[in-house]
Amino acid sequence: MTTGRDNLLVINSGSSSLKFTLFTGVDRSSLQERCRGLMSGIGQESRFRVSENGRTREVPVVLQDHEQALSTLMTWLSEQAGDATLTAVGHRMVHGGTRFNKPVPVTNDVLHYLDTLTPLAPNHLPANLAGIAALQKLQPNLPQVACFDTAFHSTRAEVEQQFALPDREALNNVRRYGFHGLSYEYIASVLPDHLGEKADGRVIVAHLGHGASLCAMHQRHSVATTMTFTPLDGIPMGTRSGSIDPAVVLYLLQQGMTSQAISDLLYFESGLLGVSGISDDMSTLLDSNEAKARFAIDLFVHHTVRAIGSLAAALGGIDGLVFTAGIGEHSPRIRSAVAAGCKWLGLELDEAANTRGISCINKPGSQVEARVIPTNEELMIARHTLATLSLQAGN
Repeated sequence: MTTGRDNLLVINSGSSSLKFTLFTGVDRSSLQERCRGLMSGIGQESRFRVSENGRTREVPVVLQDHEQALSTLMTWLSEQAGDATLTAVGHRMVHGGTRFNKPVPVTNDVLHYLDTLTPLAPNHLPANLAGIAALQKLQPNLPQVACFDTAFHSTRAEVEQQFALPDREALNNVRRYGFHGLSYEYIASVLPDHLGEKADGRVIVAHLGHGASLCAMHQRHSVATTMTFTPLDGIPMGTRSGSIDPAVVLYLLQQGMTSQAISDLLYFESGLLGVSGISDDMSTLLDSNEAKARFAIDLFVHHTVRAIGSLAAALGGIDGLVFTAGIGEHSPRIRSAVAAGCKWLGLELDEAANTRGISCINKPGSQVEARVIPTNEELMIARHTLATLSLQAGN
């Protein structure tokens, strides 16, 4: 593995997986990705895949928990790095609550506050915190920085952040936070390269992946977004229901379902998987001839188009539409179907360009410019980590 003087590690810790990216560089302008990988099946049938210089290889592992996964990763990185030094670790944190609207160095006080937020993101935050805790135990002197998916959306007007609920202490943390912020922030940073002057106009970004949401931007700041109190809200996703009438939960409780069973239903058994009964993977559904697969796709597209209409209303119009994340970047059929539903907004899709998957996929003269832009949350976290530690050193 080619190395420089300093290495920076970015970690996205899941309940049974750990994604990582290793960067070399001492400032934002010199950051270069060296390798990335995925440790999956933690506590089950473990796998460790690493991609470097366009090649992917597997490393034999047995991973019982996050601590063992990180210990294995740190040992592997040390063996590969030669005389390079690992100087810091940046973590993707799904939730920053009302307190954190920018990245922060990890301290015990930070961890205590984040632990109080676990009821707001029970399927994400515990895993995020487990990754930090494991590294603290393994390398207590290694600086760690927490970067929050909710932070990008803190610029929205208060009417976008508040629910229509009474002002009571028990409801202080109940608000529309918004998620996928690190992805949206990266897209915002590169929009001028793709849209020129329109980058600061009215742009809707569709982050369409296993988890999916959309964000309306003006002057490259968040104005409105589809996810709200949790990453469960918004459009249907791989296994998540998306928006439902809250009375559905009350009804299910009345029918005798436990809160855990309802949580599992909405987070892990719904969305594309629940509707199709086949798979949570869009590519699998697109290859299927089953009627339920086609309906799941239609449902996903329908609600994505509805969301675009709602966000266009929040912006007072639309100048650009960006597709990103796994489905958005790699599925011409979904992009075409979504674009067809947006003709009324003035979007004219170039089907040939869309099929090729190039950056610009709108016809000349289209009132709305359409782009495919790969996201890079890991690079955004690396930049934030360097900037945060530099600011801390300056203080």
